[in-house]
Amino acid sequence: MDTYYNPADLAKFSKIGGFQPELAEKFFAYYGPVFAEGALTAREKSLIALAVSHAVQCPYCIDAYTADTLEKGCSEPEMMEAVHVAAAIRGGATLVHSVQMMNKVKALSM
Repeated sequence: MDTYYNPADLAKFSKIGGFQPELAEKFFAYYGPVFAEGALTAREKSLIALAVSHAVQCPYCIDAYTADTLEKGCSEPEMMEAVHVAAAIRGGATLVHSVQMMNKVKALSM
């Protein structure tokens, strides 16, 4: 059964410069250092990436950062907790926009 998402395509990520190599080079020049040790550890950055991957619903990123967090010694409870943080932020972001709806309802009801 064919699906839009093909896990094998993740391995092709390094080839995204096929049509515009100069932009891909700039992206990878940025991407690599972002995940290097800094104020945050590479392990912490991987957990953040895993959480964000779920928030933006990128199956390729979820696969990649699930593997990466495991390689960096993260436990399943830590990984799930990170995903719950992302879910709370995403849910909160949805709910806070209800203020706009309530403001509009009040404006139209006047």
